[in-house]
Amino acid sequence: MSGPRSLLDVAEREFRTVLRTPSLLLALLGYVLLVGGVAWVRGTGAYLALVLDLLTPVELLAPVLAFAVGYRALLGDRESGELETIRTYPIDGHWYVLGVYLGRAVVMLGTVLLGLVAAGVVVPLSGQAKLSVVASHATVDSPVLYSRYVLATSLFVLAVLAIALLVSAAARSTRGGLALATGSVVALVVGLDSALLGSLGGWTSSTNGATALLALSPNSAYRSLVFELSVAPTGVAVPDGPTALVSAVALGVWLTVALRLASWLAWH
Repeated sequence: MSGPRSLLDVAEREFRTVLRTPSLLLALLGYVLLVGGVAWVRGTGAYLALVLDLLTPVELLAPVLAFAVGYRALLGDRESGELETIRTYPIDGHWYVLGVYLGRAVVMLGTVLLGLVAAGVVVPLSGQAKLSVVASHATVDSPVLYSRYVLATSLFVLAVLAIALLVSAAARSTRGGLALATGSVVALVVGLDSALLGSLGGWTSSTNGATALLALSPNSAYRSLVFELSVAPTGVAVPDGPTALVSAVALGVWLTVALRLASWLAWH
């Protein structure tokens, strides 16, 4: 069995597994309804305002959804004994983990995109012509700003899902996996930025040093990427942060390193 072929077989299995799990389907549906609901309640008539309205809710909800989808992906195979069976097949560990990731990423990314599309539809239907935050910038509002936000969110979601698979590979029991997943979500959402600055802040007294340090956090990298791609081009003042390139590279590094570590832990 070739590597790419085995990857697709594993990915198909994971895709079907997610779609056959009622609790995951409920979580996915809940995400779409929440994101669409935020846009509907805000009722904004501009894409720039919609980006600003969705940024914080999505930054909080996406890690929760990613860990719901991914934290048992590898742990479940280990506990059920299926991983030992898979080891007997001619498939390398990295192809197995990539297949698991790909199958669940398709569902995860599809759900996130569906939620963002549902939110984006609200703008032309709202009938409002002003921004909810900075009305004076309505002339520069464009669907392109929102499409950039969608791309940044997609990269963020893929990176966080990879981290969820790393947690799944590291866990050795359901209870341990749940504890690791919960702690990881809390760290991503509220703790990692402060922890990085608090532990290394003495080494980076300059603003540039602190800015670069924040790129180490997936959430900060995502936030900075959105500001640089979707908000700053309109002329709206944004907080200091890493450049779009640095933020994108940081998220790519999180994704790559997490998958490589997950492959090693799952197979050894």
